[in-house]
Amino acid sequence: MDNRSPLIPLLLVLGGIVVLYYPFLQTLFADWGTNDDYSHGYFIPFISAYMIYSVKDRLKETPISPDSSGIVLIAAGLALLVVAKIGAEYFLQRFSLIVVLLGLVLFLLGRQHFKMLLLPILYLIFMIPLPAIIWNKISFPMQLFGSYLTEQVIRLLGIPVFREGNILHLTETTLEVVAACSGLRSLVTMFALSGLLIWISDLSSGRKWLLFLAAAPAAIIANIIRLTTTAMLASVYGSVVAQGFLHDFSGLFTFVVGLGLLLLANKILNRKTTH
Repeated sequence: MDNRSPLIPLLLVLGGIVVLYYPFLQTLFADWGTNDDYSHGYFIPFISAYMIYSVKDRLKETPISPDSSGIVLIAAGLALLVVAKIGAEYFLQRFSLIVVLLGLVLFLLGRQHFKMLLLPILYLIFMIPLPAIIWNKISFPMQLFGSYLTEQVIRLLGIPVFREGNILHLTETTLEVVAACSGLRSLVTMFALSGLLIWISDLSSGRKWLLFLAAAPAAIIANIIRLTTTAMLASVYGSVVAQGFLHDFSGLFTFVVGLGLLLLANKILNRKTTH
């Protein structure tokens, strides 16, 4: 019998999973459209699919050996879904889908396929918004940290500034480093991008971890550059520069700078590998 025959029941089961999770996926799609912090969520499934496609030849060459221990993962994922549904916990409802998918791969395809598909499936976690209570716990300290660093940079540039918490008082205006400018959004995006870079890179395991962790300083530096530039312009032209088009453009600027820093880190780590 063709050792790929389990692929047919896998597709059928995946169809059933889509039907089961459809209501939860609907709310997830709605969050992507209304939550600017996770607008990148639309791209994550496609990146995950690309990761799987990139190893399609290895998947075909690997013998299928179903593993019954996958049932444990499937059961755990479904139990998590039920508990999260009762507790109205959206993050766990959506995360349970990842657990179920991993269980299906292990149960129908075996351990070797599970190892190859583990990272592409886990990558889907970047599309799931963190619970608001956790997001806010992280966001406010980052607002204060970003405000502090921006104050120090502005002082070094000779611009008078007085800081109260996350509020910067300049000569011409006052700027507040709100949650959207905390850098947390950039941090999540940079970690997602570093995950993709790790997947396509030929770095050793240790250097891959360094590249992944480099997402944090890349996001922080990019955000400080954004805040400092905005504060410098605001000190001359007033608070109007921190609003409207320029504010939206600065978000794109932060993304480009962060991505550039990640690519630079990847280049440095690759250079060390080749020497």
